[in-house]
Amino acid sequence: MEEELKNFIKVWFYAIISVAYCYYVSSRIKPGVLRLLSVLPVIALFLFIPLFFSSVHFSGASAFFFTWLANFKLILFSFDKGPLYPLPQNLPRFIFFTCFPIKPQQNPKSQNQIPKWVFAIKVLIFGVLLHTYDYKQHLSFTTLLVIYSLHIYLELEILLMLVKVWVFMFLGCDLEPQSNEPYLATSLQDFWGRRWNLMVPAILRPAVYNPVQRLAEWKMSSDHARFLAVLATFLVSGAVHELIFYYINREMPTGEITWFFVLHGVCTAAEVVVKKRTFVGRWKVSPMVSRLLTVGFVVLTSGWLFFPPLIRGGMFVRLPNEALLFIDSVKHKFFTFGS
Repeated sequence: MEEELKNFIKVWFYAIISVAYCYYVSSRIKPGVLRLLSVLPVIALFLFIPLFFSSVHFSGASAFFFTWLANFKLILFSFDKGPLYPLPQNLPRFIFFTCFPIKPQQNPKSQNQIPKWVFAIKVLIFGVLLHTYDYKQHLSFTTLLVIYSLHIYLELEILLMLVKVWVFMFLGCDLEPQSNEPYLATSLQDFWGRRWNLMVPAILRPAVYNPVQRLAEWKMSSDHARFLAVLATFLVSGAVHELIFYYINREMPTGEITWFFVLHGVCTAAEVVVKKRTFVGRWKVSPMVSRLLTVGFVVLTSGWLFFPPLIRGGMFVRLPNEALLFIDSVKHKFFTFGS
């Protein structure tokens, strides 16, 4: 743990210096290829940052924050697009909006704030969930799928909420929510586009979806172009997930995770096309049934393609162990300080 914390400090030192360079130097270069070339060294550094760590949490979080989101933000920034355009008014804001999965809230009144007690319940459920791993040899595969899905969701939700609160305390500005209760999704389009890990579609939309759709419309109909753009977006997401889990497990990708996202890309695109057909409007499916079908499909396909490489790599053994170790460490320091 001490070595990880030392590396954590080093990583943030390198990251802050690199992002400051982008703010003071790259931002003064005309948008386009030249600015992109100026930020390429930073992008290359961010590709190596997760290799500084050996724990699941540090390597996974750094891969998500830096290798994926920060690099995509910097690529978009090179062309005056994305969440870093227009340029934040000062360096601290530029650093926070580059390095964290956040963006300023455009219209605070339009967003429904999740009650604090809901988050408290999620933290409580997560604490109970960590201890269920002691009995996993007695649980069915279906039950484990639900536990793994809950673990990924709750841990990401708690991590992003803590980041949001910390950044809000530092910057004092309202931030967009990072998720919107994905278990309430009534379709795959709703799940991936409007509820799950919202910073990701906010980045992939201008970085992948929009360019692919514009290029494809030169050669095909708008419906076909939209289908291709959705598929390309999910394909890129799958490739990046493969890279993230390589950092975590240090094992060569098997392609299963990419196929998971390709499958969801095809199904989401097909869902969009079907919804446009006039005869579909006559069918009324209750929200409860839609939610069960959507979440069930996500969980079952995760068990088929998404979770197997993570299970083989021991991720679901290391995740709870690291979380419990951290909690015990905090308890020990708290009681030591109190005495």
